Amino acid sequence: MLKEQSEIDKIINSTEVCHVGMVDLDGKPYVIGFNFGYQNGILYLHSGPEGKKIEIWKKNPYVCVAFSNDFLLRHQNEEVACSYSMKYKSVLLYGRVEEIIYLDEKKEVLNVIMKKYTGRDNFEYSLPALKNVRVFRIKPDKIEAKVYGY
Repeated sequence: MLKEQSEIDKIINSTEVCHVGMVDLDGKPYVIGFNFGYQNGILYLHSGPEGKKIEIWKKNPYVCVAFSNDFLLRHQNEEVACSYSMKYKSVLLYGRVEEIIYLDEKKEVLNVIMKKYTGRDNFEYSLPALKNVRVFRIKPDKIEAKVYGY
């Protein structure tokens, strides 16, 4: 298990899409991919105004978020199937989804997300756009990380 926070942050920030696992209203697993922002140990997500995930989070806000990258197939002997494995880096982040409702804070968070993908954090947002988007934060309760094969 990886314990160094700087390495964990590097894995999270180099992942393009995170996958959020939750338990749906029928008690079944449900996983969906998200674009995200991560800053100062807090994960930020955004969404349209409605959807299955939002209904689930109203009843059960606890989630497990998976980040993984740097996959590389390796082997000891190319003729022996059992000698193959995959190098990878991964993080699991456990926490509770909290909605951000204040428009100024929404704008800040949207710019954290935009900075990840564009390098810019100075976008302006119209009032209708800010009112129509849902923005969430997840403060980790627990983080597990592993680097295998590197």
